[in-house]
Amino acid sequence: MSAGTPWESGRFDARAGPKRILFGRMYEDAAIEEREFAPGTRVFCIASAGCTAMALARHRSVTAVDINPVQLAYAQQRAAGAPARVGSAERVLAAGRRLLALIGWRRSTLRSFLALEDPAEQCAFWDAHLNSAAFRAATDILFSVRWLRLAYAVPFLSSLPPHFGRVMRSRLERCWKTHPNRTNPYARGLLLGESSDVANPGVGARIRFERADAAEFLESCPPRRFDGFTLSNILDGATDRYRQRLLAAIRRAATPQARVVSRSFAEPPPELTVNHAASDRSMLWGIVDVRAVDGL
Repeated sequence: MSAGTPWESGRFDARAGPKRILFGRMYEDAAIEEREFAPGTRVFCIASAGCTAMALARHRSVTAVDINPVQLAYAQQRAAGAPARVGSAERVLAAGRRLLALIGWRRSTLRSFLALEDPAEQCAFWDAHLNSAAFRAATDILFSVRWLRLAYAVPFLSSLPPHFGRVMRSRLERCWKTHPNRTNPYARGLLLGESSDVANPGVGARIRFERADAAEFLESCPPRRFDGFTLSNILDGATDRYRQRLLAAIRRAATPQARVVSRSFAEPPPELTVNHAASDRSMLWGIVDVRAVDGL
């Protein structure tokens, strides 16, 4: 049974209805996983839109699992060469970009900003041209629980910190201070909605796609099967019982030197010393937890 994870519904909202493609692309910087998982290793990942699985499969054996059959089929199609499609997350982001356009964010200004590569210059441009009072007010609305409840069921919002608009502005600024915009495809995708998909013929044949709940699948695997695990943010909104079940399944399926990467929209607790969120160019995450399996 997979009770305890909101991803089982295949939808962000709380309405009954068919399962959907939730993510047309992934907002996770796969460069982190590529650094953590050595070439030739066996990796378990959440399929989502397939981006991380495809990046890792160039030099690793990848098993991509998703509980949502519609999302899984889409990831498999992308790995076989199909173009990216618009998912529920992209529709929400597009609505946000339309609101920001109304308060003065012009695409020409954003393109000038995204062409920069010096962090100090990026921060100065941000403060002079984009970080306006209207922008701050708009993001406070966009990231308020009242607004987000129009698109997301309550479990998906449970991990969000208070004053989420202010928190997200801080995460954006963290990215401008750390990573060159010019070479950051995630910044372009977030601000302009433009995809940087590059065809990778043949990569799909090196990925094993499985429709399953993550915990249930790992419980069925032979012990010591995987050298790496990348979990996306599937524990956001999960019950504590499901969290403990998944972690136990990971420990069972992991080799002794395995590494685990998980993400969350939550703010990190002060005692967390393995947070790599600042290294993730997608900039959205409060936590990118990277640790050895014996530290779970």
